[in-house]
Amino acid sequence: MPRRTSYIAPDWWDYTTLESDLIKDAAALTERDLLQLSRPGFEVAFYDTLQDFYLAEALEYITAWRQATADNPVGICGPIGPTEQLPLVARLVNELGLNLRHAHFWGMDEWFDESAQTEVAPTHPLSFQKADRELCFDRIHKSLAIPESNLHFPRADVASFQKTWDSGVRCAVMQGGQGEIKHWAFNDPLKREGEWMHEPPSSAEYRRLATRIVDLHPVTLGQNARTSGGGNITMVPRKAITVGPVETWKADKVSIWHAGMHDNPLGQRLTALMISKGIADSAVPMSLLTDHPNVKFNYYRGGLGTCSVEMH
Repeated sequence: MPRRTSYIAPDWWDYTTLESDLIKDAAALTERDLLQLSRPGFEVAFYDTLQDFYLAEALEYITAWRQATADNPVGICGPIGPTEQLPLVARLVNELGLNLRHAHFWGMDEWFDESAQTEVAPTHPLSFQKADRELCFDRIHKSLAIPESNLHFPRADVASFQKTWDSGVRCAVMQGGQGEIKHWAFNDPLKREGEWMHEPPSSAEYRRLATRIVDLHPVTLGQNARTSGGGNITMVPRKAITVGPVETWKADKVSIWHAGMHDNPLGQRLTALMISKGIADSAVPMSLLTDHPNVKFNYYRGGLGTCSVEMH
């Protein structure tokens, strides 16, 4: 029996093409149920306050960078979304006097300018590099700062960015948020075309994808307009550059942060259920992390929400 057509974007794959029973099971999960989804290789944790949540996220940077030495350079791959941890990272580095001369940082994604056929300039209002620098790296004391050569931001010349992942630097952790389309970075579901017209790529096929320029699912455009552009979807680029599963599997750990700002109550439950139960489906890209050896889902308790019907 062929897969159903997406409810929201018929030309794309996404979570609405899943079986109804799986979606219903996810919607019924309580906080206690989510905690019980933890298993070897997949941990679920909750935080009572946003302060504790973002501090814990910031401390992952510190923990990773503290391991860096001249003989063992170590880095972290970080997102824009969330961003609230970034000023805390800078403050912690400065207060601890943590010298970052052997530390590295990878940006996980960036917008692509279709007219110029390159990554958006750091002056673009939505530039992720701009946000990383302004919220974090420009705030670190110059005597402690990461060398410019150790900051790796995605470029349209993806080959040069990919080489940084094979340069002898260990990625201790890849952080991310979960988008409304159930992505990490901009690993969106693929379009329903060509060989993927009737079935989405298998998990093995999707996992072969590395850093690349991608078309963005309409839900991703709408989400970014909502979270970053005041709802003005016309200012959101339709393409982006993103790390892929290839780079993700080079990270020792994948740490996903659910503050309740980016994905909705159903999505926060659905991907945890699929990862815990070993249900990998590229229509829900985050579910492919079921095969990564070390994944942690971090939830702000107040952002989990409910899947019950509420009329507003």
